[in-house]
Amino acid sequence: MDTHVIHQNRIRQIFFLIIIVLLGLLLFFELYFFLPAVLGAVTLYILMRRWMLFLTIKKKWKNSLAAALLIVLSLIIILFPIGVLVKMLSSKISFALEHSNELIAALKKIAADLEQRFEIEIVSEENINKLGTFIADGLPKILSATFNTLGTIFFMYFILYFMLVNGRKMENDLYEHIPLKDENVEKLGKEVKIMVVSNAVGIPVIAILQGVVALIGYWIIGVKEPWFWFVVTCITAMLPVVGAALAYVPLAIIFFADNETGRGIFMLIYGFGVIGTVDNIFRFTLAKKIGNVHPLVTVFGVIIGLSLFGFIGLIFGPLLISLFLLLLKIYSSEFITKQRQIHHHHLEN
Repeated sequence: MDTHVIHQNRIRQIFFLIIIVLLGLLLFFELYFFLPAVLGAVTLYILMRRWMLFLTIKKKWKNSLAAALLIVLSLIIILFPIGVLVKMLSSKISFALEHSNELIAALKKIAADLEQRFEIEIVSEENINKLGTFIADGLPKILSATFNTLGTIFFMYFILYFMLVNGRKMENDLYEHIPLKDENVEKLGKEVKIMVVSNAVGIPVIAILQGVVALIGYWIIGVKEPWFWFVVTCITAMLPVVGAALAYVPLAIIFFADNETGRGIFMLIYGFGVIGTVDNIFRFTLAKKIGNVHPLVTVFGVIIGLSLFGFIGLIFGPLLISLFLLLLKIYSSEFITKQRQIHHHHLEN
C-alpha cells in the first residue's frame, strides 16, 4: 500500500516537473529578447544591493524612494557616457566612412608598392573593394546596435525597479528554493557577487584606461580627430584577442599611405609596445584585485557573450564561464565528496 502511494507520488512529481520545464522553455524562447535586459538588471541589483540596504535599513527610507534614487544616479553614471558616445558616433559616421575609404586607398597603395617591389600578387583589387564595402555596411549596423542597446536599457531599468523594491523577499525565496546546502548557497552568492563586480566594473575600467593611454599617444603622434579614435579604442579594447589593435593598426596604415612612414612606424611601436602592454598590465593587476578572474575566462567569455547577448555579453559571457566552473566545484562538494564519505564509511564497517 505504502509502496503504491510512493510510486503514485513519484509519477505525479515527474509529471509536474515536466510541465514546469515545458512552460519554462516556452516562456524562455518567447521572452528571449528581454534576456539581456534581465541580465543587466541582475548585474545592477548586485552592484546596488549594499546601498539599497543602507538606505532602507539604516536611513529608514521607503523601498520605492531608495530604488528611485539609485536608478536616477545610475542613469546619470551609465546613460550620460552612452549618450555622449551615441552623439559622437552619429556626428562622426560620415567621418568614419571617409576614413574607411582612406584605409582602402592606403591598403591598395601599400599592396601595389609591395607587388611592384617583389613582383608578386598579394591581394586582388576586388577583395580590397569588398573590404571597403564591408566596413561601409558595418558602421551603420554598429550605430543601429547602439540604439537597440538603449531599448534594452529601458527594459533593464523597468525590471531593476521591482527587483530593488522586492529585493529581500526575492533573495529569501531564492535561498529557500535552491536545492543546495546552506554553506554552498552562501558560497554561490558571494562568488556571483565577486564575478559580477569584476566583469561589470573591471572590463569597462580597463578599456577606458587603455583608451586614455592611447589618446596620449594620438596627441603626441598628431592623429587627426584624436577624441574620435579614443572612443574607437575604448570600444575595441573590450573585444577579445585583437582588441585595441583594430584602432591603431588602421591609423598606422593610413600614415604609411600618406608617405608618413615615421609616424606609421611610431604608431605601430606605440600601439603594440605601449597600448597592448598596458592592457595586459591592467588586466592582470586591476582585474585580479577586483575578482581574481583568469584572463582566459575573460577572453573566451567575451567571445561567447557577444554571440549570445550582444554588447552586454561583454560582461555576462565571462560571468557564465565563471559560474559554470563554480557550479562544478559546488557539485563536487555537494554530491561527489558526500558519496566518497559514504563509500569510505561502508568500507570501514
